[in-house]
Amino acid sequence: MQKTMNLTGLLLPVLWGMSFGGSPSVQIGGLFPRGADQEYSAFRIGMVRFGTAEFRLTPHIDNLEVANSFAITNCFCSQFSRGVYAIFGFYDKKSVNTITSFCETLHVSFITPSFPADGLNQFVLQMRPDIKGPLISLVEYYKWETFAYLYDGDRGLSTLQAVLDTAAERKWQVTAINVGNLKDERKDEAYRSLFQDLENKKEKRVILDCEQDKVKDIMEQVITIGRHVKGYHYIIANFGFLDGDLSKIQYGGANVSGFQIVDFDDPVVAKFDQHWETLEEKEYPGADSRIRYTSALTYDAVQVMTEAFKFLHKQRIDITRRGNNGDCLANPAVPWSQGVEIERALKQVRVDGLTGNIQFDQYGKRVNYSVNVMELKNSGPVKIGYWNEVDKMAVTKIGPSSNDTMGIENKTVVVTTILEAPYVMLKKNSELFVDNDRYEGYCVDLAAEIAKHCGFKYQLRIVGDGKYGARDAETKIWNGMVGELVYGKADIAVAPLTITLVREEVIDFSKPFMSLGISIMIKKPQKSKPGVFSFLDPLAYEIWMCIVFAYIGVSVVLFLVSRFSPYEWHIEELEDGQLGQSESTNEFGIFNSLWFSLGAFMQQGCDISPRSLSGRIVGGVWWFFTLIIISSYTANLAAFLTVERMVSPIESAEDLAKQTEIAYGTLDAGSTKEFFRRSKIALFDKMWQYMKSAEPSVFVKNTVEGVLRVRKSKGKYAYLLESTMNEYIEQRKPCDTMKVGGNLDSKGYGIATPKGSALRNAVNLAVLKLNEQGLLDKLKNKWWYDKGECGSGGGESKEKTSALSLSNVAGVFYILVGGLGLAMLVALVEFCYKSRAEAKRLKMTFTDAMRSKARLSITGSMGENGRVLTPDFPKAVHGVPYIRPGMGMTLSMSDLS
Repeated sequence: MQKTMNLTGLLLPVLWGMSFGGSPSVQIGGLFPRGADQEYSAFRIGMVRFGTAEFRLTPHIDNLEVANSFAITNCFCSQFSRGVYAIFGFYDKKSVNTITSFCETLHVSFITPSFPADGLNQFVLQMRPDIKGPLISLVEYYKWETFAYLYDGDRGLSTLQAVLDTAAERKWQVTAINVGNLKDERKDEAYRSLFQDLENKKEKRVILDCEQDKVKDIMEQVITIGRHVKGYHYIIANFGFLDGDLSKIQYGGANVSGFQIVDFDDPVVAKFDQHWETLEEKEYPGADSRIRYTSALTYDAVQVMTEAFKFLHKQRIDITRRGNNGDCLANPAVPWSQGVEIERALKQVRVDGLTGNIQFDQYGKRVNYSVNVMELKNSGPVKIGYWNEVDKMAVTKIGPSSNDTMGIENKTVVVTTILEAPYVMLKKNSELFVDNDRYEGYCVDLAAEIAKHCGFKYQLRIVGDGKYGARDAETKIWNGMVGELVYGKADIAVAPLTITLVREEVIDFSKPFMSLGISIMIKKPQKSKPGVFSFLDPLAYEIWMCIVFAYIGVSVVLFLVSRFSPYEWHIEELEDGQLGQSESTNEFGIFNSLWFSLGAFMQQGCDISPRSLSGRIVGGVWWFFTLIIISSYTANLAAFLTVERMVSPIESAEDLAKQTEIAYGTLDAGSTKEFFRRSKIALFDKMWQYMKSAEPSVFVKNTVEGVLRVRKSKGKYAYLLESTMNEYIEQRKPCDTMKVGGNLDSKGYGIATPKGSALRNAVNLAVLKLNEQGLLDKLKNKWWYDKGECGSGGGESKEKTSALSLSNVAGVFYILVGGLGLAMLVALVEFCYKSRAEAKRLKMTFTDAMRSKARLSITGSMGENGRVLTPDFPKAVHGVPYIRPGMGMTLSMSDLS
């Protein structure tokens, strides 16, 4: 901007010289701070508008940092050396003394729209009137006796001193706070802390003696912490009440007052405003917005200088600077002899400008000026009167002194809500209905009950942006339903709005009408059918291994005790009757022991039993063991075979946090997101770090989008939402979502009202009454479970018992078939082994032995006594049968040979 201004300062003399055909030139200096684009545009327009053929104003512009005294000194001396007749410019607290000192020493007039400087300065013309008189009169009009005074120390302390002097006379209690020395990076936090301290002191009346940019910053924090509602009153102590954006605070309920020196209803101002709107923004920066009061003062300053030099030109007063273009730092200083003439001419100017009547006293201060007194209403800024030095405070419009709303009995309460099933839904044939009848749901019924208890009429209005309410980190503006309440667009919010600290700071909540917590929603996994060997599932793998080892161990122990116990041995005599021929036998060999243990385990018994005490002890404890194991197995077997189970990939928030395969997210601009963002718990902070950095974004615009993402993600996305909504969606078709784990926190839904609303107490009592009557539980059952689509108790979402199918017991058949096949294989091995042994014994070929054995296996061979005779049977047994004495019977041995 500096280069632009310097270039313009060089070009304007040439252009104006061409325009006025070589007319007399009056050198004018200009000192503009960085960022004063609109003021500089107004200065240029004034130069063109007030220039005539009699003479022209030739500006020399410098752009600088007005807080830098060195830069001010350098630019002022540069302007003086160029031979300027007067200087227009700005200053602040740090540079005002430097400028006034140069002006007094060199007799150079300085015209400024900056705040009025303290003291009497002969060569400084103050375009801005003094605000002391209007401010004190307004405080007296409102009958304030206790208030806070926030001032910017960079603007001087004269106004503060006047207020304190008046407070001492009237016995006012004033809390003065300097807000001019706050660091930019900490100012927002400092403003919030400041107003919190004032709130603790019950101080709700505040004067803001600051420039408009600082007023804007303060009011943004006022809105952020909810101090812009009914019961609060602010006076903006500058002359640009309409310069700031008041729309954010307009509907809050607080009263805001101030002063406006530019009357846009005045014909002169209206004509200029029409021309201002036609200007191009590229050529005239700042022309895209309404002219500010500082820009209007700049424009009027050009008019004042033009009128003064016109007067001097007509009077033919010599004001040339020949021989006076010296060094401003010379010692001793050489003042300009004609400077006093210019100073007098400037103070004698009387014109009507954009800021009304312009007139100065002998000290260069504005006199006989008038300012409008403004108040902010629901309909916008309204002029309630004016102030001048003669009439003082004159009220022209009588009305309520606060930005109040009508009583609830005289108006229809606007109820903001959000389309969210089952709270608020459009009816299927909603186009056939109007107003509230178009909607149905839990909150629709709740709003009707509350209206009935409180006795007011209401209108449901769906929030425009479809959001619950969160504060933008950059703009500090609340959106959603909270924003509707904060900015006065709605009177009450009946919706699933979570009660949180940040929301409670700007709006009021009733007692919770529903308790809930954050839960995890995932896509319902496919039900796993029992496997082929699911009959093994009732007992863990470790138990089966222990059973196998126990079986082997018991068999070995039984074998050993049978070997050592004499009662398990018995003597068998041979049937041939030969003396001394006997054999000691023991039935519990290793294989018989294994067979006995297996028979007992299978609860089938065995044809042998232990006869010794030790063997029976082993058998008894083994029977007891098998009784317990088989009973436990049988008890669980039915459940494992007949229930189809779902295997969930996650069961808790810990499972989510420690894996990366499944993405998870929350609703954007909601309390769930705020919970994770503010949480100091390590687990939740870890989850937040993942969610805010995940690509693509895991946040969704609304719950419908979140549920749809869960259903389409094939189990790769989990949605974090309130448990009540999770339970409701679980009851909706296609019944493919489920809630896993417990709630991550505990909170409640409340009915919200603006701060200080008259509805708060009535609504709170209504909620408590409905809760005691059990109506809240009745409404939840109605909209959650009575209208559920997935069956009682969750329907398909629960495990259900069904008839056994072949797949449930296929493993049993496999074992049966496998056992039969194994038996056949063993029989074949035995057949081959015996055939080989028979071939060796009878000195036959293996093939003949196999053939003989096969013939015997297929046809068999019966003896005369009915026994099956085999080739390897001992001949002594067959050839010498036992004959009972006295029996005369002969046997033919021909078939035994």
